[in-house]
Amino acid sequence: MPFLIGLIVLLVLTLIIVILGVKVVRQSTAIVVERLGKYYKTLSTGIHIIIPLVDKCSPPISLKEQVLDFKPQPVITKDNVTMQIDTVVYSQITDPKLYTYGVENPLAAIENLTATTLRNIVGEMELDETLTSRDTVNNKMRLIVDEATDPWGIKINRIELKNILPPKDIQDAMEKQMRAERERREQILKAEGEKKASVLVAEGEKESKILRAQAEKEARILRASAEKEALIQEAEGKAKAIELINTANPDAAYVTLQGYEALKVLANGQSTKIIVPSEIQNVAGLLTSLKETLTPPTSKEK
Repeated sequence: MPFLIGLIVLLVLTLIIVILGVKVVRQSTAIVVERLGKYYKTLSTGIHIIIPLVDKCSPPISLKEQVLDFKPQPVITKDNVTMQIDTVVYSQITDPKLYTYGVENPLAAIENLTATTLRNIVGEMELDETLTSRDTVNNKMRLIVDEATDPWGIKINRIELKNILPPKDIQDAMEKQMRAERERREQILKAEGEKKASVLVAEGEKESKILRAQAEKEARILRASAEKEALIQEAEGKAKAIELINTANPDAAYVTLQGYEALKVLANGQSTKIIVPSEIQNVAGLLTSLKETLTPPTSKEK
């Protein structure tokens, strides 16, 4: 009976030792194993067998990228302006052994290293340069901090300046400067708009004058063409009339009557002095003779 009890106890102890000796490591984690107080090996993802009471395992170490958001740090620029700047560090553990034995408190070490590096970089820059050169500051900080954390088994992927907070009076001055710059740009845009509008109006007036001149030119051409055509038609009519008259071979009486008609036209004009050709005077004598011939005799003459 005592032998049976001892066997059961031995089996239970063996089972406990086997259970304790089986170590399961999850994805994206690692475990550092020490054997008798000395580094033995690093357990990666999967199932591993260790010797209980001889091998000691560290807590699981995450190999994922971590985001470290540090509180704002007071930083003095080259032109003696104190600002509050907070940073965000994206880091990742690449060597669990170095991470375990490299530094006592890696998080505090990275925070202090980031703060001192930031002060050194910004201390060589003026306020305006600091506000407009975030990418430059980020790259310089990443290179310096990444090089310093290599012995700790930590890789610095990125460092970003989250907020840059100048003093209140500096912020007010910057707002006034920005407001003045916006007003200046607004005036420039307004002046450019007025200039373009004036140019467009002038071009419109120019085109309008050109169109009116072209229209007047075409109208004059049309009037001149019409007058020319009318004169040609009138001349052709007169020529035709003269041709017909010449063909008809008019006698002296017809010519005399035509002269009389011309004299009537002259007499109806506004001229105060009329020169009568000798041929027309003969016409006047002829008319007087015709009048006397056609007038009936009076009683005395009978």
